[in-house]
Amino acid sequence: MNWITNLTRPTVKKANIQRDVPDDFWDRCPACGTMLFHEEIEKADYVCPRCQYHFRLPTLRRLEMLFDGGKYTLIQLPKVKDDPLHFSDLKKYADRLKEARKKTHAEDAIRVAHGKIGKKNVVVGVFDFNFMGGSMGTAVGEAILTAAQLALLQEAALILIPASGGARMQEGMLSLMQMARTTLAVKKLKAKKRPYIVVLTNPTTGGVTASFAMLGDITLAEPAAIIGFAGARVIEQTIHQKLPPDFQKSEYLLTHGMIDAVVPRSELRSKIIQILGLLMR
Repeated sequence: MNWITNLTRPTVKKANIQRDVPDDFWDRCPACGTMLFHEEIEKADYVCPRCQYHFRLPTLRRLEMLFDGGKYTLIQLPKVKDDPLHFSDLKKYADRLKEARKKTHAEDAIRVAHGKIGKKNVVVGVFDFNFMGGSMGTAVGEAILTAAQLALLQEAALILIPASGGARMQEGMLSLMQMARTTLAVKKLKAKKRPYIVVLTNPTTGGVTASFAMLGDITLAEPAAIIGFAGARVIEQTIHQKLPPDFQKSEYLLTHGMIDAVVPRSELRSKIIQILGLLMR
């Protein structure tokens, strides 16, 4: 045994000891694979500091980021029947609703608030993808109708920010009816010349895309958001052709004239203020 064995090796071993770190301290970026501290992502407004991938943003945080001074008022949304069809698959629909409400602390997949953005009156509806994939059932339909009516009463702009897998299958035909109802709500806004802005986030698909989400006077989208009706795999199997690698990404839709701009989250508030200044002189 020499002095290298006696002194150096124990020091190296000690340096390599790994402490146990709770899993919820870390998130892996789906785009670049970088392991990031959860706190680091929060400070960056849920955007990867390495590759600028946009994580899903909690609904209340998004409202805080948009409204002047982070101040807004959540509105009480109409109550609807929880399980109108008494639907059950692997679980009862009523039980799924209870689990989603416990997880998100929200009544359904959308929150609606009003206040000011750039000193202009606005009503904002934000979807929560964590609530059953942001799916649109009767509660979401009622919420959007209520938001549109409030915008008319307050002579405000309406801003909707969907993140959804589409219509809620557990409500069957009733969920599909919300496509027509929300479209009519938007039509009433346009008849009164109230601005209607849509901010598409990842993902926005199905019946949501096929209704109110693509009817904005101005349609913005966050970078690399998946936006479409049917999934890419379903389309490929139907047309028997390989789709482009960026198909249904927000940048692809911008190139093909489906949206007006792709706006990074850090610039979204200033862009909306600019648009409201033009539309609400």
